[in-house]
Amino acid sequence: MESDTLFSLGEPAGAQRAPADAGGVADFATVGADSPLPVRMRPASLDELVGQGHLLAPGAPLRQLVGGGAPLSVILWGPPGTGKTTIAHLVAQATDRTFVAMSALNAGVKDVRAVIETARRQRRSGGAQTVLFIDEVHRFSKTQQDSLLAAVEDRTVTLLAATTENPYFSVISPLLSRCVLLTLQPLDDDAVRGLLRRAVTDPRGLGGALTLAAEAEEHLVRLAGGDVRKALTALEAAAASAHALGTGLIDLATAEQAVDVAAVRYDRDGDAHYDVTSAFIKSMRGSDVDAALHWLARMLVAGEDARFIARRLVIFASEDVGMADPTALSVATAAAHAVEYVGLPEAQLNLAQAVIHLATAPKSNSATTAIGAAIADVRAGRGGAVPRGLRDAHYAGARGLGHGTGYRYPHDDQRGVVTQQYAPDDLVGADYYRPSGHGAERSVAARLPVLRRIVRGLPAPPARPEPVAPPARPEPAAPGSGRRSPDAENASAAEDGGSDAAREAQQ
Repeated sequence: MESDTLFSLGEPAGAQRAPADAGGVADFATVGADSPLPVRMRPASLDELVGQGHLLAPGAPLRQLVGGGAPLSVILWGPPGTGKTTIAHLVAQATDRTFVAMSALNAGVKDVRAVIETARRQRRSGGAQTVLFIDEVHRFSKTQQDSLLAAVEDRTVTLLAATTENPYFSVISPLLSRCVLLTLQPLDDDAVRGLLRRAVTDPRGLGGALTLAAEAEEHLVRLAGGDVRKALTALEAAAASAHALGTGLIDLATAEQAVDVAAVRYDRDGDAHYDVTSAFIKSMRGSDVDAALHWLARMLVAGEDARFIARRLVIFASEDVGMADPTALSVATAAAHAVEYVGLPEAQLNLAQAVIHLATAPKSNSATTAIGAAIADVRAGRGGAVPRGLRDAHYAGARGLGHGTGYRYPHDDQRGVVTQQYAPDDLVGADYYRPSGHGAERSVAARLPVLRRIVRGLPAPPARPEPVAPPARPEPAAPGSGRRSPDAENASAAEDGGSDAAREAQQ
């Protein structure tokens, strides 16, 4: 039988492996003098990692992974610029493991299986443990993720996967259950500010050759939006501009010239897309027009499909405004048409108008609850045959079957409403629609009980007695009118012995 190590296995495409004499450090982790500033400033140890204190406690899975402790497979989930790739670099620097890195963008099932097979042979021969780093693992198909299961299960490889997408949606459950999920949080402004200051003074960065003005620093922090890679890239661009101008100061004007677009936490295909959309809808539902406009702007700046936004507005118009403002659906539909007819960027005005209308409109979800209750009854099996009087009677023989018999034409009644059974027998009296008292729906709420009473042939409620108005108090005569007020006349009559009625009562 041939030895597993008799022939060397060529490296699969998309994989980068640490050479045997490189102390476990792969080309993946190599940093050159001309590397971008974010690469040069990557932490050399976990102690330099900023902003993930909840993962850095002694004995935490992240420390075990980087320190070469228990071979735990880990999925790193977080937005860009939070340290996922940095952690992979720290793992790659471990001297007692073979580190293989591949990107889901250019690796396939064949590449994954080749790495696993090489790791299995190495393990059988007593070689070093293999850590497989997969960047953008959410881009792997289900089949590609399935190919990892057995190797992760028996620890042929220790998986280190990074993703910016919610793994509960983008990673298959069997793989997720075999890994420890570590969530990396966006860096706050203080953390980003500290890293900028470190990059200005650190020999790996600018080495103190330039000074960063406070206003410029605040500008870079704000535009980074918690993405330290964005902040350091902007700092490097500003430093290049300062060098070109022959100055040792990066002021606000230089920083603004280097970058003028803020990082937007948004991905049209990611979970941030759903989070921002949810905030957008909930802000309109809560009648916070200003917040709703912010989320609209956030989607527009991030390049969201305007047709998607318009569709959400059309849905919202019926779902949350409904009968409280029946014009809302027309406004939303008109905005959707404007998006198709005009297009961006001008259509952002139409979308903004629709958002303002919907956010400030009175709200009612009666249409939503009504159709929901009706669908629930249908799915539960309620609802019998169509009443005979409502059946189609327009074809030959229908009358002989009794179709249409007893049907009453509402327009023959001067009220336009007649007593008649429209619902199936087991749903007679079911009330699905319950109008609110908001906006235009108030009038519907007042009219609906009368309509239901007539249609169902119910007796009218007893009439309420009309309230008796108190007698009007006589008005005093205007001064100088020459007319005595009734009160004055009564007082005079009392002085004269009272009125005739009073005298009769005394007798």
